[in-house]
Amino acid sequence: MNIGEVASVSGLSTRMIRYYERIDLIPQSQRTPSGYRVYCERDVHILPFIHHARDLGMPIERIRALLALWWERNRPDDEVQAIALSNIDALNARITTLQIMREALSYLAEHCDDTEQPPGPALNDLPPTISPKGEHHDA
Repeated sequence: MNIGEVASVSGLSTRMIRYYERIDLIPQSQRTPSGYRVYCERDVHILPFIHHARDLGMPIERIRALLALWWERNRPDDEVQAIALSNIDALNARITTLQIMREALSYLAEHCDDTEQPPGPALNDLPPTISPKGEHHDA
């Protein structure tokens, strides 16, 4: 398949496919005599996994580790599980931060009276939030 066909099947742009190839997340594609990239069936299966993993917020290095374990047919399942659990922890932290941000914005929307005064005083009344690193601060 050429890169356009693979992009269509995988849901990724040709630019992202080239990027993943450049950073060795996927193997280098074969080339036709005229220099066009040609991908095999294996690539068509790997790219949607990468796309889905990125949509789930998984960092490139974690995806790289999972792919390395996938290539190794005698892969230890406990390593795959450790990577998955680590990503779950990171997602839970992000969920908590996003919920706090939503609550703060909801509070702002409910307590902001734009007819009488600028939004400054309402911003001062926002409840404390937690930064993505878990540090407490006033919003």
